[in-house]
Amino acid sequence: MARVLVVGGAGYIGGWLTDKLVEEGHDVRVYDLLLYEERYLKDVDFVFGDVLDYERLHPYLDWADAVVWLAALVGDPACALNPGVTRKINVDTVDWLCRTFDGRIIFPSTCSVYGANEMQVDERSATDPLSLYAQAKLEAESVIMRRRPESLIFRLATIAGVGDSYSRIRMDLVVNLLVMRAKLVGHLQVFGGDQYRPMLHVRDVATAMVPQIQGDASGIFNLGAENDTIAAIADRIVERVGAGEIERVDVPFQDTRNYRVSFDRVERELGFKPEYSVDDAIDQVAWLIDNGRVKDMSLAAFSNLHSLRPYLCPEEIPLGREIRRPHSLSRHAGPR
Repeated sequence: MARVLVVGGAGYIGGWLTDKLVEEGHDVRVYDLLLYEERYLKDVDFVFGDVLDYERLHPYLDWADAVVWLAALVGDPACALNPGVTRKINVDTVDWLCRTFDGRIIFPSTCSVYGANEMQVDERSATDPLSLYAQAKLEAESVIMRRRPESLIFRLATIAGVGDSYSRIRMDLVVNLLVMRAKLVGHLQVFGGDQYRPMLHVRDVATAMVPQIQGDASGIFNLGAENDTIAAIADRIVERVGAGEIERVDVPFQDTRNYRVSFDRVERELGFKPEYSVDDAIDQVAWLIDNGRVKDMSLAAFSNLHSLRPYLCPEEIPLGREIRRPHSLSRHAGPR
């Protein structure tokens, strides 16, 4: 078994991933700044730290056999808040990792690097990032492939569903957001709707990554389960949760991504088969709402953009509002 450091592991993807790593018998540590949480509740060795604090992070890299580098500002709107900080976190830290760590690196990128494309794309297709988030991920890929070509990169489809029971769920992703609106508002408003998105259940990120911790596969792999239009996803949500009608709004929308992605390579070469579906994701999010776990659509905690604004644009926070810092950490592990 391996010693695995999950950097940025307290978030939406990291929650289920750490569970699966522990189940497989790996020695797991999580390094995270807890920007979205107030405390870390899992029975997993935890280090509170900033990914930009290289001096603090370095000893934990020395401990690890493998690193899963989840640390990033994620999403187009959140990254646009502060482009300089975005590049430091999403690109510069990856360059430092590649120069500092000589073990196994597994890195999540995004299918958003393909931009808008009428044809189905695969790993050989041209990239056309339409946002700073996608551009920064593409630059990070380039750094890794240049400095550490034996590393493994997954270009993730749009994530959906519920991971573990502890970590914050993102409700700013298309499936989760539409389910929340269907349940709490009673109808859906879809802008355009004909644009395609590749989809992947959040738990299936771990399905792909965990078997590769001690593997030797390298290069770039698209990771997803299916492709569907936004309108078709909305139809499925209405059918499954019993919401009202769907309003199609035929106006220009700022998110111009439109792409269908082939996942043949990850299935053929890595044997990946998704264990969860978009329908599973819809049902999970609906269950959370039905059981009172999600009541208020306006909560900043559900959105990367609104959660990060106080940190990235503090000058925009009204006077009198205090920025809350993480506290009451459950465990603090030192190098061993």
